Amino acid sequence: MISALTAISPIDGRYSLQTEPLREIFSECGLIRKRVEIEILWLIALSKDKEIKEIPRFSPKTTSKLKNIIKNFNQKDAQAIKKIENITNHDVKAIEYWLKDSLKNEKEIVNVSEFIHFACTSEDINNLAYALMVKESLKKVLIPSIDSILKQTSKYSRKYFKISMLAKTHGQTASPTTLGKEFANFTYRLERQIIQLKNQKILGKINGAVGNFNSHISAYPQKNWIKFSKNFIESIGLVYNPYTTQIEPHDYMAETFQTISRINTILIDLNRDIWTYISIGYFKQKTVKKEVGSSTMPHKVNPIDFENSEGNLGMSNSLLIHFSEKLPISRLQRDLTDSTVLRNIGLAFSFSLIAYKSCLKGLSKLEINKTQINKDLDQAWEILAEPIQTVMRKNKIKNSYEKLKDLTRGNQNINKESIQKFITLLKLPKEDKDYLLNLTPQNYIGLASSLARKFK
Repeated sequence: MISALTAISPIDGRYSLQTEPLREIFSECGLIRKRVEIEILWLIALSKDKEIKEIPRFSPKTTSKLKNIIKNFNQKDAQAIKKIENITNHDVKAIEYWLKDSLKNEKEIVNVSEFIHFACTSEDINNLAYALMVKESLKKVLIPSIDSILKQTSKYSRKYFKISMLAKTHGQTASPTTLGKEFANFTYRLERQIIQLKNQKILGKINGAVGNFNSHISAYPQKNWIKFSKNFIESIGLVYNPYTTQIEPHDYMAETFQTISRINTILIDLNRDIWTYISIGYFKQKTVKKEVGSSTMPHKVNPIDFENSEGNLGMSNSLLIHFSEKLPISRLQRDLTDSTVLRNIGLAFSFSLIAYKSCLKGLSKLEINKTQINKDLDQAWEILAEPIQTVMRKNKIKNSYEKLKDLTRGNQNINKESIQKFITLLKLPKEDKDYLLNLTPQNYIGLASSLARKFK
């Protein structure tokens, strides 16, 4: 029996509690359940069609029994199917045989049991099963988790919109910003990608062995199978793809995984920035009394949540990028290389979920250190070289940039007095000179505060 201590993957071991919401969806049992669901819904759809006279419309009682198989499907059922697969060496065919056996005592079904899996290739069932799994996992698990992070960064955007902070470009002092504005930057980036993810169309097909309804037409040549197929796909909440080979080409999956990968990349950037702000003392982390930061250094409070998040985001992206590049490619009308890859979608999503939870946990433990933030600002009067030379340019003073460069570049002794002395000697209108004399590293923040407050 596999346990948290014997599992090879930390997904099912160390992180099993965090990934539990995805287990029901992406486990082998979850995949089999979705396949059973598609097989049953297809059978019901066939029975409702008047043109297919060989299978009478099921009574409400029989339809209810069929739907209860989906509703009540459990591990015992999945194990029974796996036993059949051990004989057939074919996972989808095993489901067909299991359904026929399970329904052999149903009078309305026993005589039409050959319509189970009628005109279908395995991929008709598989592509729809995976589509529903991806859709469900996004809606119930991943998107809510990302939304929670977005909510937190948006909250910090507003909460810290007035907190001036020294920016750094190339690791060197740069024009000030506000802490809230920096969170707003990430909020906006995440928001764009989440909208794309929420609007992603999930496609499906059910058109036979090479996508041309060959077997369908051989049985019912007059029937509009394209319309029937489209209606069925849409009835289960998916978007119909009319042009496929044996497989649905997985382009929508590539789009989905690329969007998640971009979200993950943005969060890696966020994790690294927060990590850096912690390292330079702009943030403190709330401590938990019994937790230990180091096995030898008792004082340590490490940014482990952000480090854990970054590592798992990288793991997820390595898989998601491979999925995006591999899945849309299949030799001629189909090869089987996508099968093993598709089985790992849950793995990639699990790494993402672990990362999202760690990032959110880390964000919730942050406390700003105004003392350190203000100390760095007070020691960075050289950053006022930018507004001074800009106002000088406005007043057509020659070599404005060069004069400030000579004053400030590499000069470690720049302070309030030296900056204000330089301003006092400038030939500027009183209004401009007063503006510059009132500037400090704390209030030279442009529109940062107003930009940060826009997020609700």
